[in-house]
Amino acid sequence: MDVTQLRAQARRHLGPHFTRKDTWDSDFPVFVRGEGCHLVDTEGRRHLDGLAGLFCVNIGHGRADVAKAVADQVGTLAYASNWGSAHHPAIAAASLIAELAPGDLGTTFFVNSGSEAVETALKFARQYHRSQGRPERTKIIARDMAYHGTTLGALSVTGLPKIKDPFGPLLPGVRHVPNTLGLLGDCGPAEELDCVKAIETVILEEGPETIAALFAEPVQNGRGALVPPDGYWPALRALCDRYSILLVSDEVICSFGRLGHWFGHGLTGVVPDMITFAKGSTSGYAPLGGLIVRERLVTELYDSPKGGVFTHGATWGGHPVATAAAVANLTAMREEGVLEHVRAEAPRLSAALHALKDAHRCVKDVRGTGFFYAIELMADHRSGRELTEAESLKVLREVLPEAFRRTGVILRGDDRGATMLMISPPLVAGEAELTELLHGVDAMLTDVEKAVQP
Repeated sequence: MDVTQLRAQARRHLGPHFTRKDTWDSDFPVFVRGEGCHLVDTEGRRHLDGLAGLFCVNIGHGRADVAKAVADQVGTLAYASNWGSAHHPAIAAASLIAELAPGDLGTTFFVNSGSEAVETALKFARQYHRSQGRPERTKIIARDMAYHGTTLGALSVTGLPKIKDPFGPLLPGVRHVPNTLGLLGDCGPAEELDCVKAIETVILEEGPETIAALFAEPVQNGRGALVPPDGYWPALRALCDRYSILLVSDEVICSFGRLGHWFGHGLTGVVPDMITFAKGSTSGYAPLGGLIVRERLVTELYDSPKGGVFTHGATWGGHPVATAAAVANLTAMREEGVLEHVRAEAPRLSAALHALKDAHRCVKDVRGTGFFYAIELMADHRSGRELTEAESLKVLREVLPEAFRRTGVILRGDDRGATMLMISPPLVAGEAELTELLHGVDAMLTDVEKAVQP
């Protein structure tokens, strides 16, 4: 079957995710193979996967060792649940994650995606407080423009109106506070920052005794790779401790090496009460997400008069094949020094992206760390002219998609709060792949400048 027929079948039978109809009507690529940092389509063309799938293929495509672990597990034990029993892959994955996680974050509840991980954190926070005699603690604080998932609970915590509006009303009792846009490095005492003081204001307005948890990403994806200023996360930890609120670090993107560390703790220095994860745990070789919880909290829930069980689960949670993939993936990353590679290469990537900012009038800002960056676009940084709405739509729907096809470098245009280009290569990308990535970005920015007058 040729690619034209495949596209026709896809348009008729396959429901695309977050895809506009005009994109689905175009000559989108159909991929057949992955090799390292590249995807190969039906016509044999190689595309550099500059987004690591969706921020997830950390160890790269086509790993025979991970594939063998998956195949061996399917042939040995394809399925068994974690409801009143256990199996070796889930035990091994949970034990390995506990070894890598900071502090006493030692218990993992496995699910299947990042959205489910956030749902699990919401449910654990509510049930934990109820088990401790505080059933009124149900409210959640999260940050403006933050993305926390698509299921209704996770979507309630998400701070992006555009993707929330079609599904309201959502969960009540969620308050959003300012994010850290525009703040980086030493900005003075963190507790004096407006974005931190706003959190305490909301806590006091709602009543501390009603707040269950505060959700934040170590580096916020929505609004474009927002790296927190110095002292921000310690200030969050201090606020949560002061008011007995659970601190949830949403690390669906940030964990397992994306920032050059196993977890956000390597960047923030703070041990949260819970960590959500998904993408990089298996490098996309199988669906897996999870919630890591401080062991003390789990013990207190189980041992409480109203506890004994965390009333939550999923048929596929801790699936043998998915957890076997996680063990193979994380073991290989550790043995091959993948995180050390990211930390070594990240300064070069950062410097090169900032050099492109200087070279292109259409770049307003470059933000990020590790192998996770956003390039914010404008019409002309020399004059300060921003893109008009029409120009932004043209860039996102016409210029960038065509540039991705022309250059063979797959990235992602983003319209969440600004017009941006998201960059997230596989963590195994070396000098050749990063050079290919940077040449592609350079060409994309040139295309934007040709399409948008200064």
